[in-house]
Amino acid sequence: MSLSPVLLARAAELIQQADGLIVAAGAGMGVDSGLPDFRGNSGFWQAYPALGRARMDFASAASPRTFEQDPALAWGFYGHRLALYRSTVPHAGFGLLRAWAERMPQGCAVFTSNVDGQFQKAGFDAQRIYECHGSIHHLQCLDSCSQAIWEADAFAPQVDADACRLLNAAPVCPHCGGLARPNILMFSDWDWIERRSAAQAGRLQSWLERVQHPLVIELGAGTAVPSVRHFSQHVLHSHGGRLIRINPREPEVADRRDVGLAAGALEGLLAIGYALSATE
Repeated sequence: MSLSPVLLARAAELIQQADGLIVAAGAGMGVDSGLPDFRGNSGFWQAYPALGRARMDFASAASPRTFEQDPALAWGFYGHRLALYRSTVPHAGFGLLRAWAERMPQGCAVFTSNVDGQFQKAGFDAQRIYECHGSIHHLQCLDSCSQAIWEADAFAPQVDADACRLLNAAPVCPHCGGLARPNILMFSDWDWIERRSAAQAGRLQSWLERVQHPLVIELGAGTAVPSVRHFSQHVLHSHGGRLIRINPREPEVADRRDVGLAAGALEGLLAIGYALSATE
């Protein structure tokens, strides 16, 4: 289905009028880079057939309880994801966003519910990225023996993908020697250490206060996990921002001054790029 030229022209106009770009990204942002879509059990079990055979859904796998009851399985799942994210190349849409932001006086900031570190890999300023659910590239103690958070660079997971089980030693806490876990907000998680993400939030808010005409480009963020959408609305209501929402299934926007495009992230960004080129 082709995208409306009128909407694309309006999106190009919003980019030209903004003095700061906020990229607000959900899970759909990574699909065009080849990352799996965990929306629904069918997609999750297709990516992790061993968990499908065990009838274990995403919420059960992504739980501190699984680390406590079966560390090899939990780290099989997260270790596979860590290796996948390390090897993934961000798609061309990341570069388009950076190029548009470089034209703006205040540049760019990122708000994302993704834990994959793709924005850092794509060259976005790490000091302007807020990962509201944490990062798989950082670890913490499973028992929360301290508030320490450390990078996962030294951990090279070896995973039996068919069984979804870690084959080598799991990472341990450098303070107590107990099992380490990703510094990610999981389901039914009361022990996530949010110190790193809270610092990111403070830096993003300070940046927002300097922006006079913020534009949010929201990508692949649905209503099922509404963290990203709530942030977009915060920018619109508290900072007078405008919104370009790119989502293949839920593109609707509440204000006629904003733009909703029924497309995947890369398709929508490329179409806006062509519209921008036509105005230059």
